[in-house]
Amino acid sequence: MTIGLRARLVVAFALVGVITALAVSGGMYLKARDVILRQAQDAAVLALTDGVTRYGLLPPTRERLYRIADELSDRDDTAVAVYGDVSAGSLPLSVVTPELRESVRGGRTAWQRVSLDGVTQLVSGTSVAFGPSLLEVYSLRTLEPAAVSVAELSTRAWVFGGGALVFALLLALLAAWSVLRPVRELGEAARRMGSGDLESRLDVRGSDELAGLAVTFNDAADALGRRVDELRRMEADARRFVADVSHELRTPLSAMTAVADVLEEEAEVLPADAAQAARLVSQETHNLTRLVNDLMEISRFDSGAAALVLDDVDVAQAVRASLRARGWQDVVDTTLPADVVARVDPRRLDVVLANLVGNAVRHGGAPVSVALEVQPGWVVITVTDRGPGLSSGVLPHVFDRFYKADSSRARSAGSGLGLAIARENALLHGGTLVAENHPDGGAVFTLRLPDSGGAR
Repeated sequence: MTIGLRARLVVAFALVGVITALAVSGGMYLKARDVILRQAQDAAVLALTDGVTRYGLLPPTRERLYRIADELSDRDDTAVAVYGDVSAGSLPLSVVTPELRESVRGGRTAWQRVSLDGVTQLVSGTSVAFGPSLLEVYSLRTLEPAAVSVAELSTRAWVFGGGALVFALLLALLAAWSVLRPVRELGEAARRMGSGDLESRLDVRGSDELAGLAVTFNDAADALGRRVDELRRMEADARRFVADVSHELRTPLSAMTAVADVLEEEAEVLPADAAQAARLVSQETHNLTRLVNDLMEISRFDSGAAALVLDDVDVAQAVRASLRARGWQDVVDTTLPADVVARVDPRRLDVVLANLVGNAVRHGGAPVSVALEVQPGWVVITVTDRGPGLSSGVLPHVFDRFYKADSSRARSAGSGLGLAIARENALLHGGTLVAENHPDGGAVFTLRLPDSGGAR
């Protein structure tokens, strides 16, 4: 699963905040804990040394040892005084570790934390030189009050850490929103530009890297807009040139067609070579005339000048008339239910049928079939052949202008504009024209037209 940039920024900011909060609160906790424990230890050691100093100048008899231990026990919890082999007090010497006694016998005041019955306590000891031996005094003081203070401090640290986490998350969300706002604006502007709004621009705020990105985007959008305008002008010039040339060719082509028809009629009485040349001239003249007419039709679509002349048409009769006019009624199987009336342009419907059926007859395989079907709000005409079908490389381009599946086909085999014109006529009616392959082989062209004469 891919994590978005916003989530990654939030996580990064939150981690930094949490780590910082934990480091600060943890450091404060450890420092305060050490201070609390040290204060408790210092208080215990100070009380012990004060008591020993006060009593240590008197002869250390057993009775005096008890008095020292009792006095310290009143102040702390328990204590024991040791002089030579004599000890007195309520603290068992077994609690005092050998290491601690060794330190005290060395003339140092020492302390050690021990755990008794799960409770942390402090054993401290000191000594005073008296005669040939040392007066050793040890006291045991509980650290429970200090532990309570440490626990309260720990709770405060956790509360502080939790609050810091919430604050870090809020700060991370705010920072992510602030950082990603220019990125979101860039994405929205790019989507608007992709949908055709070439005037989409970004507001440049500040002078940071994101502002530089906005400037770069605006510069790129300006360059793209200029390039698109230039291409549109070039395309308009090219279309106007084609329309002008096609229009200028109509008059000489009309004369050439008339002469070619005369030559073809006289071909029977001409020598063989001359007759073949006359027929070739006639055929190519008619092909050129169709090409010019197709180019003019395409130019009308491009300029938006193409218009529908709608009429209520019996679609089945229109299909039969189109086939009969071209002599295809004997080579095409039809399934045409009666009384199917649609409001269409009859001339443009004939153009579409002529292109679809003619393409199937010339390039598909027999039998070619034309089927008419009625769907709610639509009339559907399907033209099917049993040829090899459309290859995967041809199918996406079958309606492209001047596209020929076989580039080696002669010009006389077609201009490559027929299917493009057929589709434009379907779109002009507010319908569709799609091409696909039949599961059993062959190509299928499906024309869908609104029965109410809807137009784009």
